[in-house]
Amino acid sequence: MLKGFFNVPAPTNEPVYAYAPGSAERALLKQAIADARAQEVDVPMYIGSEEVRTDKKVKLTPPHDHKHVLGYYSSGTKDHVKDAIDAALAAKDNWENLPWEQRAAVFLKAAELISTKYRYKLNAATMLGQSKNPFQAEIDSACELIDFLRFNVKYMSEIYQQQPPANSKGVWNRVEQRPLEGFVFALTPFNFTAIAGNLPTSVAMMGNVVVWKPSNTQIYAANVLMQIFKEAGLPDGVINLVYVSGPDAGDVIFKHPDFAGIHFTGSTGVFQDIWKTIGEHIHVYKTYPRIVGETGGKDFIIAHPSADLKVLNTALVRGAFEYQGQKCSAASRAYVPKSLWPALKESMEKDLKSFKIGGTEDFGNFINAVIDERSFDKITKYIDNAKASPDADVVIGGDYDKTTGYFIHPTVIVASKPDYETMTEELFGPVLTVYVYEDEKWAETLKVVDSTSIYALTGAIIAQDRYAIQEATHALRNAAGNFYINDKCTGAVVGQQPFGGARGSGTNDKAGSMINLLRWVSPRTIKETFTPDTDYRYPFLNAE
Repeated sequence: MLKGFFNVPAPTNEPVYAYAPGSAERALLKQAIADARAQEVDVPMYIGSEEVRTDKKVKLTPPHDHKHVLGYYSSGTKDHVKDAIDAALAAKDNWENLPWEQRAAVFLKAAELISTKYRYKLNAATMLGQSKNPFQAEIDSACELIDFLRFNVKYMSEIYQQQPPANSKGVWNRVEQRPLEGFVFALTPFNFTAIAGNLPTSVAMMGNVVVWKPSNTQIYAANVLMQIFKEAGLPDGVINLVYVSGPDAGDVIFKHPDFAGIHFTGSTGVFQDIWKTIGEHIHVYKTYPRIVGETGGKDFIIAHPSADLKVLNTALVRGAFEYQGQKCSAASRAYVPKSLWPALKESMEKDLKSFKIGGTEDFGNFINAVIDERSFDKITKYIDNAKASPDADVVIGGDYDKTTGYFIHPTVIVASKPDYETMTEELFGPVLTVYVYEDEKWAETLKVVDSTSIYALTGAIIAQDRYAIQEATHALRNAAGNFYINDKCTGAVVGQQPFGGARGSGTNDKAGSMINLLRWVSPRTIKETFTPDTDYRYPFLNAE
């Protein structure tokens, strides 16, 4: 409930550092990487006021240098999940009753710490633990997370200010936004440190308490995030960080009567299983849980014959291969008119041959490793299948090696059928599949794009013809929650393009917007009458 109004600083997007040769930020980031590589950290779970360590230690290694040990984390059990829930519920009353501006201050301070003191440490952790180059780490673990924290505080203040009109004499109507009744489970992915930070903090900001389970391959940076949150003044027990298996977490959390919601980013299959499990236990809960998820994508770029070749080439090269294609929004399937394909293929081949591939410590490398061996094996199997298939042709790349790190060269496949497996299935790697269509079949191809995939996360149209742009924008209105015109289909910016998709891509609750924060409160309407009636009789009952 709004207990007084305070001006919230107007958020602006955090400037992106360039890390150019000779710059101060480049030297500071390189030093942070060297410092991180020079030590082995002992990563605890954070439950209530305790840093919890166990005898079961799991090794943390860079995906691009899997023989180097960054440290170890303590693997937990169901008992640790129970302890985390208990700690969260114990912290709930004090946290939800803290005035909203005091909660806001914690997260605004966290944003400042990331922007200054922790910028290079957090970026280095993301580069080493998740194999991101300096630019990809900067726009993720620094800029996007800072933006999430600052913009969400502004959205929170605007939510609390939304009140019914005062137009009834003798009556005061008001609305309070209550935290959910219980605890929220935040389940976060490996690919964005910003998402890992946003999912628990956006929930906690609204007065809720959280049990947070990150991906095992993001724990190295998640540990730094928790250190930042604590230094920012986050009270013990508000966010509890545990490292347990998915089944162990689910077995405890989804059977608990105080389970109030899940904030999720991950695969469609896992999210659907979670939804089913929640449904099976719906009679157990004190309230209907909020289910918010951003899941898979099979994101597209469709080019019209009027497309600018350079714009199209850049959109595909960046959209498909930045961060090794391990973005929910990455361009994974492309539809190119036959008239443009020969020149586009030549341009793409030239660019891809110029890519340097290797570890993140060398800032000259544009491409780094995929996240782990399981991902490497999955992606390379698709590449091998394409090499052997009569319905596909690997025209660029196709090489891979995991001797030192999980390196896959950016690969372009041409499919002769629009429903070939790499046109329909999510790969989550540096593989782009192109379907070349006859120029005169533009309208027909739009229908193919719309119907090919179960997903609807991001998509783009590259065209100069304004009628074609309008036609595609309308025809593909349900095919992408974030749609781009003459740009790549990645790179949503907080405060500019709220992110999320529908169909098999999630609940489209738009991370980085007021829409998302509204999911973590439960409104209560209050009517206060100052001159209440004292007689049940209405005027029409009076005798004439």
